[in-house]
Amino acid sequence: MRRKTFDGILTAGGGLLTVVLIMAGALLMWGAVFTQSQVHSQLAAQKIYFPTAAAFAHAAPGTEITPGMKPYLLKYAGQQVLTGAQAEAYADHFIAVHLSEMPYHGVYSLISTAARSATPGTTQAAQLSALKTTAFQGTTLRGLLLEAYAYGTIGSIALVAAIVSFVLAAVSILLTLAGYMHWRRTSPAVQI
Repeated sequence: MRRKTFDGILTAGGGLLTVVLIMAGALLMWGAVFTQSQVHSQLAAQKIYFPTAAAFAHAAPGTEITPGMKPYLLKYAGQQVLTGAQAEAYADHFIAVHLSEMPYHGVYSLISTAARSATPGTTQAAQLSALKTTAFQGTTLRGLLLEAYAYGTIGSIALVAAIVSFVLAAVSILLTLAGYMHWRRTSPAVQI
């Protein structure tokens, strides 16, 4: 095979790889921006706020703010939940703590089973029914916030992948240009 033909094939392959990397980077960037935008707009609509800094000053076991929450939530004090990371912190270190302090540790299925077993019309049945509603709402909100966290993480990964793709495309462009320059200087008579 002639060297000029081989260099031409490699240079064309490099050009094709560059186009593919640029397209992949553009699609990944679109995915990252779309995901982050959706997470932000959906969380903003819920108007969920972290407790204020003043509330953290009075943290005590058994109250709304426990000492164990401070390392995770204090940095967001008073802020609205708008990002995946904030949603994860609120879900795992605020809602989950309150659910775990409920009877049956706030596990909906356990409370629901107990409510079905209670004698209808009794105080216990009414209390378990109210507890079941609270646990359902808490676990649902926690699950939705963790979904926002998951999608926010996917968006962040897509952003990193887009940047890597664009960097690789730039390297590929340089190598393709170098290959083209080499191809132009190679004599048609040279064999591999």
